[in-house]
Amino acid sequence: METFLQSYGYLAIMLGTFLEGETVLILGGLAAQRGYLDLTGVILAAFVGSLCGDQLFFYLGRRHSDFLMRRPSWQANLARANRRIDRFQTPLILGFRFLYGLRTVTPFALGISRVPAWRFVLLNVLGAGIWAAAISTGGFLFGNFLEKILGNLRHYERMLFALVAVVGGMVWAHFLYRRHRNRATAHSNPGHKEKP
Repeated sequence: METFLQSYGYLAIMLGTFLEGETVLILGGLAAQRGYLDLTGVILAAFVGSLCGDQLFFYLGRRHSDFLMRRPSWQANLARANRRIDRFQTPLILGFRFLYGLRTVTPFALGISRVPAWRFVLLNVLGAGIWAAAISTGGFLFGNFLEKILGNLRHYERMLFALVAVVGGMVWAHFLYRRHRNRATAHSNPGHKEKP
């Protein structure tokens, strides 16, 4: 595990945060606390991954909005994101990474909206930095907290990393299950609106 983390840890964080990343980033912060990675490197890798992913999704929304608008499964999430864009544009751009379930769709919606590209880039850089620092540091502090309770974590490391990964996977699976269930309900009952 130590060799893998030291060889591919930053790359894994960058790729994981390109798409979604909270679980990957918490694991990265935990790996930094255990001394396998550097916390500054974890934050930088997460910043780059998150920023690049969200810029790409914004660009796709701006250039290919017709494709996105034809996807029925995205309609409810796009509608929710657009309501928030109209009311809270600056806070939304700064904080959408912290909104569970809207993390991926919001940059698309922002690309489709009338938000100027320069404004999104500027606020996205700031938001990516805040998110990367906050979640990485949270994983690091989580490791410190466990070390105070359990003592030397070396005996529990693999179990701890596995536990965080499993919990993150369960949260993600629950989100996907709810999304699938809401879609199935919407298709079987056309008058039904998807839940947020």
